[in-house]
Amino acid sequence: MKLKKRLILAAIVLTVTLAFAGCGASSGESTLERAQNEGSVTIGFANEKPYAYETADGKLTGEAVEVARAVLNNLGIEELNGELTEFGSLIPGLNAKRFDMITAGMFITPDRAQEVSFANPEYRVGEAIAVTAGNPLNIKSYEDIAAHDSARVAVPGGAIEYEYLIKVGVPEDRIITVPDMPSALSALQAGRAEVITATGPSLQATLDTANDDDIERVVDFTQPVIDGESVVGYGATAFRKEDQDFVDAFNAELNKLQESGELLEIIEPFGFTEAELPGDVTVEDLVQ
Repeated sequence: MKLKKRLILAAIVLTVTLAFAGCGASSGESTLERAQNEGSVTIGFANEKPYAYETADGKLTGEAVEVARAVLNNLGIEELNGELTEFGSLIPGLNAKRFDMITAGMFITPDRAQEVSFANPEYRVGEAIAVTAGNPLNIKSYEDIAAHDSARVAVPGGAIEYEYLIKVGVPEDRIITVPDMPSALSALQAGRAEVITATGPSLQATLDTANDDDIERVVDFTQPVIDGESVVGYGATAFRKEDQDFVDAFNAELNKLQESGELLEIIEPFGFTEAELPGDVTVEDLVQ
């Protein structure tokens, strides 16, 4: 009887040991390997059209999402689970492993590249602004916002536009940070701001959704000049620093999409044109 109990105990110990050994092997997987094995990945996104957003019926879509979907499908990862996050919390959330990658149309900047690893760019765009109909303050540039002593501008927290506004001389107390573009629009409609700003496609998507005749895009807007250069931003998917194998695999498939012309087909429905394709620019070109 004692021998039988010892054998049972030994079997239990062996089973537990093998289970822990299996867990150890699994935890050694890279993010890419785990995603390919499971066929799914969790993406962080901000609610910003046309880059990443949920439709009324709960579908996750947008330029950045659909580019990522095409790339990931080619890598054998067919399921995308979205984690809605305020733009300013995307990088902290990624590094805290709340999600596996950021698909939010995030601009590549040297500062951000110190915290995350960007894939190569998917598009390039300039800035845009919207005001109340008739443009009563005659605002046609970021410099005009700075020069007008009462003009307030609403911008999503963490967006690159905040940095641009500061650099052209807009005081911090006249920059209203909000969670997302719908909130920026609400601030303009309610009179809490005189201007809102975002990239061209994002601003236009916000205005199209609102369909508000009391708000207009400034068509003769002058692109801001930052550090002596006109601003054009390049957007890309972002990964944790330790996930360079994921970045490399993503870049390889993204390059195929661009060479085949499929990249343009993916982003066109979201207001992008051939002029917004990134060309031969790489992430290394942008973070030097």
